[in-house]
Amino acid sequence: MFIFVLILIIMFDQHPHVKLIDNYISELELPNFPAHLYDPIRYILSLSGKRIRPLLVLMSADMFGHRNRQQVLPASCAIEYFHNFSLIHDDIMDKAPMRRGKQSIHQKWNDNVAILSGDALLVKAYEELAKCPPDKIPALLMVFNKIAAQVCEGQQLDMDFETQNDVSEEKYVEMIKLKTSVLLGGALQLGAILADASEMQQELIYEFGVNLGIAFQLQDDYLDVYGDPETFGKQVGGDILSNKKTILWIRTQQLAKDSNKDEFASLTGDPSISNIEKVNRMKKLYALLAVDQFAIEVKLQYMNLAFSKLEAIDLPATSKADLLGLAHSLMNRAK
Repeated sequence: MFIFVLILIIMFDQHPHVKLIDNYISELELPNFPAHLYDPIRYILSLSGKRIRPLLVLMSADMFGHRNRQQVLPASCAIEYFHNFSLIHDDIMDKAPMRRGKQSIHQKWNDNVAILSGDALLVKAYEELAKCPPDKIPALLMVFNKIAAQVCEGQQLDMDFETQNDVSEEKYVEMIKLKTSVLLGGALQLGAILADASEMQQELIYEFGVNLGIAFQLQDDYLDVYGDPETFGKQVGGDILSNKKTILWIRTQQLAKDSNKDEFASLTGDPSISNIEKVNRMKKLYALLAVDQFAIEVKLQYMNLAFSKLEAIDLPATSKADLLGLAHSLMNRAK
């Protein structure tokens, strides 16, 4: 079993379902006019990530015994379209110049183009849901609309945190649950609905995805500071430089006393400190207060909780192996 999981860790991004998803998305028919509405959609969908969220829809349906993948693909791509819609709008709010190593849409065109093309992509997501089996559409819409609203709530909380100095670990985890994790859990639940899984099974697979998503984001917080710049895919230490309230930042603020508190205040408030010096000094403070180990421990707690939910689903271990392999690959990634 260990060797099998290792193979999946290496190969999950080459999973045959990913090719199915890419082929399906490539066949999306978009008008050529107006170009500034539809060209950005083509552009963002061409910047293919790992397709984790649509992959989860297909893998969940597989796990619960659904074998008609063409019937599952519309719901799978609805999740992908929604995810990319949210990224387009998030990039505007965050003033992010890059997305997946390329210019973000608002940077390549402008904010107004990005807003409208994002809205149009959201419409395309609902068009995909309308292609699902008619008897499943009401349940799919209930889950989809719930997670869509929660993602918006999470983004608002994330923006609120920028001006708050009393963000607790609990508030932070709730924010990343809403902004990131519910979309993973929802993707898995959509697949379960299409496969006629029971309500209990749907709840368990949803909780598996949510807790995996929290662990995934905590891993991302850690990698932002301690990842290999050659493999991480973005600037290491970026969260430190922007004073982003990650689990590491919050824990440091809570624990810092006396001279450590003064050091933390200096690093987060003195713009004259160079980027390299700020990152190095903050890493030393993290090590002194053992917040790096704390972040790893919290991540493991949510990862183990996720695995316990998957284990509780009354299916053979062989049915869960593919999804378990994907989960391990996400938790052992270096980027």
